[in-house]
Amino acid sequence: MLKFDEEKQLASVQGALALRPRIEKIVDGICGEGFRNLCWLGIGGTWASCLQAETHMKERSSLELFVENAAEYLTTGSRRVGEGTIVIISSVTGNTEEMVEGVKAAKAAGAKVLGFIDVETAELAHMTDWTISYPANEQLKFFMVADRFMYNRGEFPEYDDYYAQLDAHLARDLVEVEKTADAFGAQFAQKHHDDKLHYFVGAGNQYGSTYSYAMCYWEEQHWIRTKSIHAAEFFHGMLEIVDRDTPVTVFVGEDAQRPLALRVAKFLPRVCGNYTVIDSKDYSLPGINENYRGNLSHLVTHAVTQRIDAHMEAINCHPMEIRRYYRQFNY
Repeated sequence: MLKFDEEKQLASVQGALALRPRIEKIVDGICGEGFRNLCWLGIGGTWASCLQAETHMKERSSLELFVENAAEYLTTGSRRVGEGTIVIISSVTGNTEEMVEGVKAAKAAGAKVLGFIDVETAELAHMTDWTISYPANEQLKFFMVADRFMYNRGEFPEYDDYYAQLDAHLARDLVEVEKTADAFGAQFAQKHHDDKLHYFVGAGNQYGSTYSYAMCYWEEQHWIRTKSIHAAEFFHGMLEIVDRDTPVTVFVGEDAQRPLALRVAKFLPRVCGNYTVIDSKDYSLPGINENYRGNLSHLVTHAVTQRIDAHMEAINCHPMEIRRYYRQFNY
């Protein structure tokens, strides 16, 4: 398999899950001291991950929580960010301009910041009140924080059983999803590697990853034009521009918003001959209770899209690491 290191993949997810005791200690301390609200702060792909965490929590929790785009926050501000606010961030480099300035502004307003900063020596790692440095697995880290906050409020009573199953099975299960999806990924990449424009549709905790996949992967890394849309909005505009040849991919998850994505998936065959449905339900997760799959469906579809990306990169002879403009000069 292209760009696939099974042992590295296993170690990556297992290592992220092993952060849970540290996360629990931090969150338990915050809950013990008391706080007013949670703010998920991000930009680009990290903002997309914040949207996923927000969707995951608002289905279950009455806690006041919200998402801020760091660039918008720096220009518009937010009266909800202040004393008693816990800001949660993630950064791969630890020096993204909008995030650095956003954290400064939030702390100046009186907020405290929990940061997942991949590079422990980066600027952001020294600005947060609590810092955890571990690469990748951003959504998993965010969801562990969210779940602990909900557990402490009595809103996630299955917490211990749920994480016992993830600790025992998730890393292996996601590796097996990639293996199962490899042939599909090769076929999809061969069909769509030179699309002029590709539409991606998703809902629930899939929408943040849909947005991120379209922008951070296909546009930023493959240089292919895309549009992402929430399945709830598909029937309020986008459906009118879909015809027989329009490339459309629908991500279908297993959380509460699954019916929104299924509605789009059921409509497309009536008007389009160039659609694809990627449904997390098509992939098995041995050892994990079916009731928990909705929390994990975005991780399943990400495992599928990783296979698409590997084959797309090879077909187009276009390394995903190169950029034309991003961080290449000041703008």
